[in-house]
Formats: sequence, structure tokens, C-alpha cells
Amino acid sequence: MDFYEICEDTLAIIPYNNYSKVIEKNNEFIVKQKPMEIINSSCLYFGSSYSGRHSATKYLLGISYKSPIIVEESKNIIFFPTLSPRVKECYWISLNNISHYKREQNKTFILFEKGKVLEIPISYGSLDNQILRAARLDSIVRNKKNKQI
Repeated sequence: MDFYEICEDTLAIIPYNNYSKVIEKNNEFIVKQKPMEIINSSCLYFGSSYSGRHSATKYLLGISYKSPIIVEESKNIIFFPTLSPRVKECYWISLNNISHYKREQNKTFILFEKGKVLEIPISYGSLDNQILRAARLDSIVRNKKNKQI
């Protein structure tokens, strides 16, 4: 596949050689884009640049390093990086599709809805921090939306 747009079924975007492995709820495939290219083009598709989304996260959370981003607002599609997005080994994970996560024998795993499991090459503490940041972003955005209704 040459091009990929993030959707509600997207669970993770993983670097794979010079491309990406995309994991969806019911599918996995290789895309001829780097993870950051998929993130950026998906942000653009939904009306903003990655840079704009990153700036919004910095404004709302006060963080600029390994920031979660809202890829699409109306469906609350939020992704977070496992490492600095500048690092080619960075995974991008969908917050909304995580069932739970655990540490097992010094390895860290994310369990997604529908039973998919993904081993993440970062510490449990780092993953926990990234999930908490993304959940905080989600909560702030939901509260702002609710005040507008």
C-alpha cells in the first residue's frame, strides 16, 4: 500500500525497515510511508498539520516532548508516540483502542480491544506516562466540547 489514512480502526503504526507496519482491529499491512509521514498526512487530511496539532497539545498540556496529538477531533482519535517522533524507532499508538497494558518479565505489552497484543520496546513506566498524557489531553478536549453544548 502506498498511502494510509488513520481511522478509528487504527491501533498502531510501527516502523518497518523504511516503511510502516499498520495494525488495525482486523488487519495488518505494510505502507510505503514512514510512521511520521502517516501521522502528518492524516492530520492534514483531517484539517490541520502535525505542527498545528503539536502546538495545540503544548498549549493545552504544557508539554512539547513526546506529545500526544489529536489526529481527528470529532471522533477523538488521539495517538501518542513511544519515543521522540524524530527517532526512527518511534511507534505511534491509538489511545482509544487500548483495553489495558501490562509488564511481564521485563517486557511491556499493550492489549487492544478485540484481543490484539503488541509488545512495546519501552519501559512500563514510560508507556504509563505516555498513556496518562494522552488521557489528560482527551479529558481536556472532552470538557471543552461539553462546555460548548
